[in-house]
Amino acid sequence: MARPRFVLLITMAVLLLLPVSRPETPRPAAPGPFGAYVGYDGAGVRRVSALGAWLGHDEPRVGHTYLPGDVWRNIEGAPDFVRLWARWRRAEPDRLLVLNVPMLERTEDHVSDAEVRRQLRLGAGGSYDGHFRALARRLVAVGAPDTVVVLGWEMNGVTYTHRCEPDPVSWKEYWVRIVTAMRSVPGARFRFDFAPNRGRDAIPWTACYPGDRFVDVIGMDAYDSPRGLSFEEQVTEEYGLRAQVDFARAHGKPVSYPEWGLFENGDDPAYLRGMLEWFAANRPLYQTLTDYCPHGVWTCRDNPRSAAVYRALMRG
Repeated sequence: MARPRFVLLITMAVLLLLPVSRPETPRPAAPGPFGAYVGYDGAGVRRVSALGAWLGHDEPRVGHTYLPGDVWRNIEGAPDFVRLWARWRRAEPDRLLVLNVPMLERTEDHVSDAEVRRQLRLGAGGSYDGHFRALARRLVAVGAPDTVVVLGWEMNGVTYTHRCEPDPVSWKEYWVRIVTAMRSVPGARFRFDFAPNRGRDAIPWTACYPGDRFVDVIGMDAYDSPRGLSFEEQVTEEYGLRAQVDFARAHGKPVSYPEWGLFENGDDPAYLRGMLEWFAANRPLYQTLTDYCPHGVWTCRDNPRSAAVYRALMRG
């Protein structure tokens, strides 16, 4: 009668030593180098720290701002906020300053295609090189020689005067001149980010690509639009997220996401989750959320479900 009990005890001991199979808990998306556009002036600099506190996370490593594109003297970096952001960058060695730089003045004035074409040809001929050398000298002087320059962003669209579609050949030649001018300044260590809109838009963004020697990062501005397009469709659409990653890999470049956020699909937590998991899988150089309404989740209170997803996954 003792033998069955002995066998039972041995069996139980073996079972206790075996690994227990438990339901797998989904891993949160690792944020990687991240930030948000939270304002371009001194108040924007201060909000970067506040964003980290709201997330319950370390302060974002990436600061993102824009140069005004109204007149050339502002494109040259004259506003004081360039100095303020450079000071923020210098405070910690692992911080990254991302600066959107227009290629032409009157950037948002809905200039005609004929005028855009004329301006691009002037730029391609060297008429505006001096403005970009001045910007490069200013960035080096204030201690931001390693700024990531998002030059002529969303060039495949119709919003900005620096759009590509009226004359892609001149646009590419002009980009090359700008990069060459800025790199020529002693002390410059800039990286140049080619950042189209997600999707085809007015022209395939590949038609505007100026060449590997003059591009360091393949970026993409990727908002939750148009209405009804799921995140999965944003990945697989023509010239979408998957096309960007594949193009960057083929050209030996890192990817980035200078602008992303909610838009035409409202408070869409599935989109937030999809984007953060996309970042975790594809390891961009950086990603910066556009954090004002309707795009944002912190300073914009219109998207509480998306904000909850953002906070939960970013804390991972």
